[in-house]
Amino acid sequence: MTIHTTQVGQIPALFAPRTGPTRAGLVFRVGRADETLATAGITHLVEHLALHRQGLADYHFNGGTGLTATMFSMEGTAGDVVRFLNGVCASLRDLPLDRLDIERKILETEAAGRGQSLSEPLLLWRHGARGAGLAAYPEWGVPALTRDQLSAWAATWFTSGNAALWISGDGIPDGLELDLPDGPRQPLPDEPSALPVTPAYFTGPTRVVAMDARLRRSTAAGLYARALDRALFRELRQEGGLSYTAAATYDTGGGTQATVTAVVDGLPDRQHEVIEGFVRVVKELAAQPVADAEFASLRTMTEEVLRHAELDAKRLPQSAIDLLTGAPVEPVEALAEQLAKVTAEDVRDEAAAALDTALVMAPDGHALERYGFEQAPGRSRFAVTGKRHRSHDLHRTTLIIASDGVSITTPQGPLTVLHEATSAVLAWPDGARQLIGHDAISLRVEPALFADSRRALAAIDAAVDPALVVHLPARDPADVPKRSWLRGARTRLRWARQRVQAALHPLAARRGGYTSLLLTVVFVTGLVAALVAGVVTSNARVGSLAFWCALALVWRRRNLGHW
Repeated sequence: MTIHTTQVGQIPALFAPRTGPTRAGLVFRVGRADETLATAGITHLVEHLALHRQGLADYHFNGGTGLTATMFSMEGTAGDVVRFLNGVCASLRDLPLDRLDIERKILETEAAGRGQSLSEPLLLWRHGARGAGLAAYPEWGVPALTRDQLSAWAATWFTSGNAALWISGDGIPDGLELDLPDGPRQPLPDEPSALPVTPAYFTGPTRVVAMDARLRRSTAAGLYARALDRALFRELRQEGGLSYTAAATYDTGGGTQATVTAVVDGLPDRQHEVIEGFVRVVKELAAQPVADAEFASLRTMTEEVLRHAELDAKRLPQSAIDLLTGAPVEPVEALAEQLAKVTAEDVRDEAAAALDTALVMAPDGHALERYGFEQAPGRSRFAVTGKRHRSHDLHRTTLIIASDGVSITTPQGPLTVLHEATSAVLAWPDGARQLIGHDAISLRVEPALFADSRRALAAIDAAVDPALVVHLPARDPADVPKRSWLRGARTRLRWARQRVQAALHPLAARRGGYTSLLLTVVFVTGLVAALVAGVVTSNARVGSLAFWCALALVWRRRNLGHW
């Protein structure tokens, strides 16, 4: 068997024989990575609108929006294929925008029931708040998207030149029109990086260790993923008993790049052992080729997959994405030839490349520097220079507004978002603003927490691009931070104490510490005051007080070892 390439109207089509019901899909080269934070969810919303007119059907159909591709797929008879795909194309040309408010609610409900996947924090820390990193954020654009925006998006991305068809069954059915607007093939979006160096790691509230690595798409890279999967399962589950899930996967996603993702779970009291075992497996694969017997087993497993009777039919969805992204759609025979040429040393080279590009997510409290991983930055390297607004309540926290960006300095380090590198600005009706930079570093300006906040917020609103602003609904009053006079007083007292300590530091260092110095000042002041009062008033009681002050001072200094 092989995948046959043909044309349906202006749309390239892939076909492979398959027994049973016909399966088909229409793929477009557009996904979450093509959006912005301010329009996040626009592709998903178009997908839902396009499927609405299909109503209830006797066949199974679905839609899906990924990072770089959106697919409408179904399974049924040849007639069902024609009705479904022609209907989707008709809806894309004329979206049922009267359904907009209802579909918004459906997407909101869907998001509320969807948990965070393990890949999302990895995407966020690797790519920031752009490209693939957008998958880690909510679909903030959905509530405010207009009809004109949706129509323009569909006309730009859901075109005949940006689509590919795949069908598995007896053949391509008659009657397919696939009437779509004309438009060019859209290139893959850039892959921005928020990591200054790799291998890197970050920590989070998780009980798993996860890693993703970026490799060139190749048969050797696929074999490396299989080798990593088997090694993790064998050493951390079967032999070590440390994990239940210990696995690795290989995903191309289109184009010439591939991602290897590995996940290992573990109990909280054994996380250190899990990390040790995980890193050991990854480094051993990068240091030396797998044993001959193991490599032979990996090759045999892959050969069995390539011999599957309906492999070409299973490959069609990914092959259609490859066709759209410019990757070759290779026959199984070519894949088998490539497999025969791969050596154990090639797999080791891929393992070394994976280690070089690795990003690891570890549980909170576990540092990986001693394993050769550098901590990914969670703070900015600098703060802007401009108008400073002190915090009413937060200790050593200052908001800085400059012409080129905004910073908040904290004891842990600065947070900076430059205007030219802003991905979005979240705006609440109460005046609060949250700026999110391309590197995913964000800062929030709460009106009640900073001095002269109105002027600061006005400067922010005047500087940012309105297209980047996401207007969010009003917050529950209980969730809006309020100025605390008690917390503010404590902050000011802490600030004053530090200023006094800084001024007295040289003298205190010579006198045995701040406590000793302050007590000495108190006793000396009392002694002098009592002596002066005794001389002026000739009062015996005041003279007695001076005597006891002097005695207490002598006793204090002797006990501290200064006399």
